[in-house]
Amino acid sequence: MSNTTSATGQEPPFTLVLLLAVAAGLGVAALYYNQPILNLLAATFGASPSAIGWVPTLTQIGYAVGILFLSPAGDRVDRRNMIVAKAIVLSGLLLGMAMAQSLVQLCVLSVGVGVAASLAQDCVPAAAMLAPDARRGKIVGMVMMGLLLGILLSRVVSGVVGQFLGWRIMFAAAAVLMAALAVVVARRLPHFPPSTTLPYTSLLASLGTLWRRHADMRRAALAQCFLSASFSAFWSTLAVMLHQPPFGLGSSVAGAFGLIGAAGALAAPVAGGISDRHGPERVTRIGTLLVFASFASLAAWPGNLWLLVLATVVFDLGMQATLIGHQTIIYSLDAAARARLNALLIGAMFVGMASGSAIGSQMLDHFGWRGVCMFSAGAALAAFAVRMWPHHRQPSAAVV
Repeated sequence: MSNTTSATGQEPPFTLVLLLAVAAGLGVAALYYNQPILNLLAATFGASPSAIGWVPTLTQIGYAVGILFLSPAGDRVDRRNMIVAKAIVLSGLLLGMAMAQSLVQLCVLSVGVGVAASLAQDCVPAAAMLAPDARRGKIVGMVMMGLLLGILLSRVVSGVVGQFLGWRIMFAAAAVLMAALAVVVARRLPHFPPSTTLPYTSLLASLGTLWRRHADMRRAALAQCFLSASFSAFWSTLAVMLHQPPFGLGSSVAGAFGLIGAAGALAAPVAGGISDRHGPERVTRIGTLLVFASFASLAAWPGNLWLLVLATVVFDLGMQATLIGHQTIIYSLDAAARARLNALLIGAMFVGMASGSAIGSQMLDHFGWRGVCMFSAGAALAAFAVRMWPHHRQPSAAVV
């Protein structure tokens, strides 16, 4: 299959949708392989918790850069070629991480991994282009589910492989998977003709126009940024915290928390139905409160393992529910600019994740696990304040 793609009323083959879902999942997984094995990386390079925290921080920064500066170009180049090119580059960078000899090398490569992993966000609009109007929601939802599973299962796989085979094997195996994905995508994914002839600089400039024009966009991005900071502070320090007293647990247990979080995250589609019936604003407020309550309880009782398990389920549910609500809000602003609006939202989200990784590692280093949970609770409370702040919806205007 090598020619054009457009929504002509014919549903694409399931295998093609599955390929995009797998590509999105493997792409985004590259961001999270490092989190459950941070204690192993720290031991290899003799790094403190705050120093090793730069690895997930720089990975998230790279991803935000890729979303903001590369994803908009998908409107004017063949999206298939972009996905293949990023997969090849990502494979090489992951192989480089497997062979890294210093923390500095690991950090530099982490930035590149984040940039190339933005291929995950190229797969979602590709699915939207392939789908007929009547089935677009279902098909895009399947690809998003692949992305979500990539986030969750990457931690599980990395934790187990890292503990029993070593962290270098984990990165090497991920490199092989990405190389294989590049070959399959190049052979099976159709070409996507450009949808605009706007110069690259004009595409980037339109992001600023959209940001200034839509107050609801800014509110959604700011609230999601705060929530993502709380989320990332937790996940980027969890492995190191569990390795320390009173728990003394290995990286495989830290990775298993990805499955625990899945119980909450996979229940998040319920939030879509609530959003349809009662509006996305209510969903975002409920979601931010769930995240706040989870981290506030962990700050009060930081050494309770069962509470840690329950809080992981609840805050992942709150995170996913709020993201669904925010996407519903921004997609209603300008139908002709949904990809760029999504780039702004996801970009802000990963700026928050990068900030959370950096602050979380510092909090763990200086104030312990309670300090991490207090920061995460405070960031979630700030997100709730943004969602509660009075506002007046402005009439939308199209941006070419």
